[in-house]
Amino acid sequence: MAGQNLVNLESVTAHVPGDASRVLLDAVSLGIERGERVGVVGLNGGGKTTLLEVLSGRREPNAGRVSRLGGLKLAYLTQGDDFPKGSTVRDVVLAEYGSDHEWASDAKARDVLGGLGIRDLERSTDGLSGGEKRRVALARALLGEPDLVVLDEPTNHLDIEGVTWLAEHLIARRCGVVVVTHDRWFLDSVCTRTWEVANGQVESYLGGYQDWVYARAERTKQADAAEARRRNLARKELAWLRRGPPARTSKPRYRIEAAEALIADVPPPRNSVELLNFATNRLGRTVLELEDATVKIGERTLLDHQTWRLGPGDRIGIVGVNGSGKTTLLRALTGERPLDGGKRVQGTTVQLAQLTQDLVDLPKDMRVLEAVEAVAKYVRFGKEEMTASQVAERLGFPPARQWTPVGRLSGGERRRLQLTRLLMAEPNVLLLDEPTNDLDVDTLTNLEDLLDGWPGTLIVVSHDRYLTERVCDTVVALFGDGRITHLPGGIEEYLRRRAIQGTDTSAPQTGPSAKATGSAAPKAVDAAAQRVARKEAQRLERRMTQLTKRAEQLHTKLAEAATDPQKLIELSSELKQVQAEQEQVEVEWLEAAERAEA
Repeated sequence: MAGQNLVNLESVTAHVPGDASRVLLDAVSLGIERGERVGVVGLNGGGKTTLLEVLSGRREPNAGRVSRLGGLKLAYLTQGDDFPKGSTVRDVVLAEYGSDHEWASDAKARDVLGGLGIRDLERSTDGLSGGEKRRVALARALLGEPDLVVLDEPTNHLDIEGVTWLAEHLIARRCGVVVVTHDRWFLDSVCTRTWEVANGQVESYLGGYQDWVYARAERTKQADAAEARRRNLARKELAWLRRGPPARTSKPRYRIEAAEALIADVPPPRNSVELLNFATNRLGRTVLELEDATVKIGERTLLDHQTWRLGPGDRIGIVGVNGSGKTTLLRALTGERPLDGGKRVQGTTVQLAQLTQDLVDLPKDMRVLEAVEAVAKYVRFGKEEMTASQVAERLGFPPARQWTPVGRLSGGERRRLQLTRLLMAEPNVLLLDEPTNDLDVDTLTNLEDLLDGWPGTLIVVSHDRYLTERVCDTVVALFGDGRITHLPGGIEEYLRRRAIQGTDTSAPQTGPSAKATGSAAPKAVDAAAQRVARKEAQRLERRMTQLTKRAEQLHTKLAEAATDPQKLIELSSELKQVQAEQEQVEVEWLEAAERAEA
């Protein structure tokens, strides 16, 4: 029944185990309704995972009461993917099914296994990679008929297609969902409500990530001077959102208009011309080039006589399925991985830095600020000069935390320190391999803000769709055909091409009975209807842009005609017609967008 709470928290308090002085949840009261999809955001270490543990019953609160609907079926995905030693994928995922025929006849089971790319059911879990373990654990959580699914960082290790599939799958289900993730595109696509965990409290907002940004922009309008930097950052982030395709927000229109007033004078996130001038002065004409390059991974050809030239100020995102060779391509660019044919050219003025997925050794005998200042005490991003302490704070190290010994940092904090030290070295070519791992939403926003003013050539490999679209001007893809394919339409074009190309949807390998189980491919979609809907949505977007420009022109003419009553009446009438059409086109766009995603 809609509106029925599955779980209620009443005045719940929880602190760090063994340290009653560090309160993570302070007299929190909230509930999750059946069918509601809630995204949980907040700083790392702020209590998001603790909230999930209390909701799911994995942890008892230190005070307060938790009540659950009788007979509640709950599935919980933790951040750790530990399986019984010696178990197989089948043991973990399909334990509740008696035979291959039983799970193969279950459409939902086939959808989950196919969507997550799980095919070899007899494989031992002991030898799985981190990404493979994540997919197996996620499949275990999604199978069955839970009333409530609680997911802690489910998008970690998933590629863009995996994240897209997971979003569509959760939207199609009718169960409640509570999810902690730093993937902002996922939050905006899936969630009907957002919980922000901060300072022991949980604030609830209707809608997904964009709605949360709107709410923060409204809230910061009344903020005091001490919050000035955060206010400007929220306004800049909102400006970015509103310059993209029309936001699919659940906020009333009058609240959107109020939020838009906050960003009326905010410049674009990046001054591309100015940054290009900076980059050209620092780099010259030649940056990195692969000429007639061939790269092989075992028997597979990653690059087949490809020529790729990176210029000063280029901002390029590289996308592809897991295992497509994105990291190998970065290593070829840096020269770490020799080419199997062709040649690599590097400009004489290039100062290259790379953030890898592996943690590097850091000076454990230093404190955080000392480790940053050991690289440099000041750094310049475009026209802005910042101290080492300011950069460290922007990347998640508040002043008090900057005096923590490096040896006592968590894995996520060490990765943030690694990134901070890279930026302090002022490289003019920066390669980032999955930079969003272990970063919370606020830290990601700050990183993007820093990169907005960074004058150099930027190459990003990330499954974070939002970050790629936010900081990169160009997207290229590895489709497994030996080429580097430029995508003028960005990630949307990548997903369309992958759908047309077709993924490997063979059934999971189950031994001799594999043929009898049938295909484990995800449920087929009407691709033709989706393409028609996408074209319609694009046409409506163009019309909305035209109407917006016309409305701006009419507002200007109204101001100029202040002393001409007759002209004012004519212009006002036309403006009302334009605004009415804007609302109608917006409704039609939303409907087309829904059909395109169905």
